[in-house]
Amino acid sequence: MIKKLSISEAVGKALAHDITEIRPGEFKGVAFRRGTEICDGDLCHLQRLGKNHLYVIDLEEDEVHEDEAALKLAHSLAGKGVRCETEPREGKIRLFADQNGLLIVDTELLLEFNMVDEVMCATLHQYSVVEKGELVGATRAIPLVMKRSVIESAAALARSRGGVLSVVPLNPATAGVVITGNEIHSGLIEDRFEPVIRQKLESFSSVIKAIDVVPDDAHRIGGAIRSQINRGCDLVLLSGGMSVDPDDVTRQGVLLAGATEINYGASVLPGAMFMVAYVGGIPILGVPACGIYHKITALDLVLPRILAGQHVTKNDLAALGHGGLCRNCPECIFPRCAFGKNT
Repeated sequence: MIKKLSISEAVGKALAHDITEIRPGEFKGVAFRRGTEICDGDLCHLQRLGKNHLYVIDLEEDEVHEDEAALKLAHSLAGKGVRCETEPREGKIRLFADQNGLLIVDTELLLEFNMVDEVMCATLHQYSVVEKGELVGATRAIPLVMKRSVIESAAALARSRGGVLSVVPLNPATAGVVITGNEIHSGLIEDRFEPVIRQKLESFSSVIKAIDVVPDDAHRIGGAIRSQINRGCDLVLLSGGMSVDPDDVTRQGVLLAGATEINYGASVLPGAMFMVAYVGGIPILGVPACGIYHKITALDLVLPRILAGQHVTKNDLAALGHGGLCRNCPECIFPRCAFGKNT
């Protein structure tokens, strides 16, 4: 039960909740913490904050304070690779990545959780690459006092599938790169793909073990893929031959390499002609020509998921359409932008 008192009546009593102070452009934070015993010297400060009344709480058996509720919710929301603060601030608990990796959000469960009256959780976007210690979510109980049964129910829901947020580590790849094209194989033009692919792989601590340059010959392409897999590559990236021209035979080469699954086409610009295939469980990524000219493409959206051990399907590539249009900003700030943020 909450009891309202004038600030003079509250002298000598403990605050039931944090009191926030906001000075525009200067400060926003806690001026008085929950549990602080009010003294005469606090009255002027409280009046400046617009507080002419304060509240004391006498909790019933079936009631829970916002801080206790927030702690219970946070521990239930945090899955593997996520940790939460030990002390609430203004009834709110923050959740942090406990390791470097890919943030996985159970978006359906998050929606179910947020549909529960008087609780909430906000997160970063699904599939964000995060670093250890980075803020990934926050939760709070909205009222000052809640029914214990509501909090228990919301916490049980969050725990039902192992938490709502988790961080999966990215496993460095030992990659092979197959550069296709008659003009590159014959030396007529210089390849520009390899430096781009190398930079993207190295940003995730992955290494290139093998590079093969082959002409537009499906059998040669398939042979190069098989050779790189046999040499220990656990990821193969192909460049060139991904468009619809008759002499673009890269996909045929992937079939000849023994692909059991080919997903060609991503709902992303740039990167619509991107390909994800699998040969004996090894992911094969086909990078279209836009990878040379654009700093960020479909490859940047899919590669972290591959390194996190996810099996990327046609449905996954189709779902990228919402948020899959790059604005081509004069100064690229990816990944801190909307590109690829489809959930």
